[in-house]
Amino acid sequence: MTETSRRLCARLTLLLLPAALTVALAVHAAHADAPAPSHAIAMHGAPALPPDFEHLPYANAQAPQGGRISYGMVGSFDSLNPFIIKGTAPRALWDEDWGNNLWESLMVRNRDEPFTLYGLLAESVTVPEDRSFVEFTLRPEARWADGEKVTPEDVVFSYELLKENGRPKGWYKRVASVEVTGERQVRFTFTEDADREIPLIVALSPIFPKHAVSAESFSQSSLEPLLGSGPYEVAEVRPGTSITLRKRDDYWGADLPVKRGFDNFEEIRLEYFRDANTHFEAFKKGIFDYHPEGDPGRWESGYQFPAVEEGRVKLEAFQTGVPKGMNAFIFNTRRQVFADPKVREALTYFLDFEWLNENLFLGAYARTASFFEGSELSAVGRPASREEERLLAPYRDAVVPSVMDGSYQPPQSDGSGRDRANLRQGLTLLQEAGYRREGDRLVNEKTGAPLAFEILVMSREDERLALSYKSVLELVGIVVNVRQVDASQYWERLKSFDFDMIRFNYAFASLSPGSEQNFRWSSAAAEQQGSFNFAGAANPAIDAMIKALLSAKHRESFVAAVRALDRVLISGFYVVPLFHAPAEWVAYWTRLAHPKESSLYGAEPTSWWARR
Repeated sequence: MTETSRRLCARLTLLLLPAALTVALAVHAAHADAPAPSHAIAMHGAPALPPDFEHLPYANAQAPQGGRISYGMVGSFDSLNPFIIKGTAPRALWDEDWGNNLWESLMVRNRDEPFTLYGLLAESVTVPEDRSFVEFTLRPEARWADGEKVTPEDVVFSYELLKENGRPKGWYKRVASVEVTGERQVRFTFTEDADREIPLIVALSPIFPKHAVSAESFSQSSLEPLLGSGPYEVAEVRPGTSITLRKRDDYWGADLPVKRGFDNFEEIRLEYFRDANTHFEAFKKGIFDYHPEGDPGRWESGYQFPAVEEGRVKLEAFQTGVPKGMNAFIFNTRRQVFADPKVREALTYFLDFEWLNENLFLGAYARTASFFEGSELSAVGRPASREEERLLAPYRDAVVPSVMDGSYQPPQSDGSGRDRANLRQGLTLLQEAGYRREGDRLVNEKTGAPLAFEILVMSREDERLALSYKSVLELVGIVVNVRQVDASQYWERLKSFDFDMIRFNYAFASLSPGSEQNFRWSSAAAEQQGSFNFAGAANPAIDAMIKALLSAKHRESFVAAVRALDRVLISGFYVVPLFHAPAEWVAYWTRLAHPKESSLYGAEPTSWWARR
């Protein structure tokens, strides 16, 4: 190299050095800011369990293996696909309480935390502070039941499959893109209006094998099970009557920390019975093993049979640490009869909880007032905080004063079954809504049409409760028809919102409510057949509070948003609140055993085992 060339190179180096340093620093900064992969993801705060945890706290890692558990269900089934609108599929194929037995998700919930997920199909998760994307790294050992590897392409396929053919879910439209980013990596990038919960919802979605599931036939009801990666496979199907699941010898994930102490039975059997009485008689005979009890009268006096007296059946109350849920008569506000909130409020005064509780339930129940009853998320008994007031300021008419100041309680009676003060208050509200008494009927002043509606029920228990409510409603001149239908017809009518009033229990209540609130209460869900917005609630204030709770980064702001949502739901009079049990009641045959500690959600039958 000549002296001139050397001088030219030196000058070029000096000229380019600042730019090179800038690029290098930028790359370094980008790597420094890049989120690190983690073994878990929490909705708020940090995961409670470290990366090297051995098992979930409510599981017995040394639980004996083998034996069988049998569950009993009322009704029937005509499909083995629980992810579509068509057909009725059995519980315990895909269910958080009874197990995701055939299919699996990328991560699973630790039910001893408000909302934290740990890796299952995914060994790690990467998410930035703004949660604009989430990237999963799959476990290299993850396998489908046919031995094929679980791949990132399967994850992309599953998202597209459910988006196009599954039950409607509002979060799908908040995914901007899904792409394979490595041999075992897949990334979901979200739209600007996505909330902080979306990465967790994605992580809990079922994954299907691209090579073995047909997108064309997925939406059709079928008794042919879809291939999965879960610990069980379908061994026998008796249409509408029973299903037997058998544990796979070659299940890939048995020794994962999130799986130790779970899936202990060799066989899971699902038995179906035509009605609740037949169902209970079958339990007494030992045809199935595990019976969550919802009837306090039966809990107190209905278990006086030999197997209990001999100690072969045990009754146990499991304490829970989650909201009690909302068990209620639900108004379908899509129907003209319930379009006026004053009519709905009036009807809350005609339900005599005190009489019902004493005469039907032996005083065992407590009255439900909040949609998040029994937790810090409830607004009942608490005046609105400054943060709640700020959230609700644009929607001043959405919350009634008594709910805003925390003094609201559902109407209380003298327990007579016909409390005169409550009847007068309800009639006053109906008069303000445009109804007047004509003979023995209440009629609309403008149209002359009677105030009349139907209560749709499925079980005898619901029928008994509805008839008790009907007797009071008829006292004031309201025409009520109680109609009982079989399980298949009942659920089909619910899917298409073909009812006036139902009794429904939003039993799954989390300490970290999230996107399911959209599915239950949002304006969009009100128009989606198959959603759980049975009330038809379409209220901008509800939508705004759901958005606020989903975007909250800290627990304090999250709690404020949930309480604000509670206030709007209570003030909308979408339901007639009923009652809740003080504990989770479970009767089971002592051929089953369970861990000493239960989770925040109570009994966890997926962690039980057969007693030897």
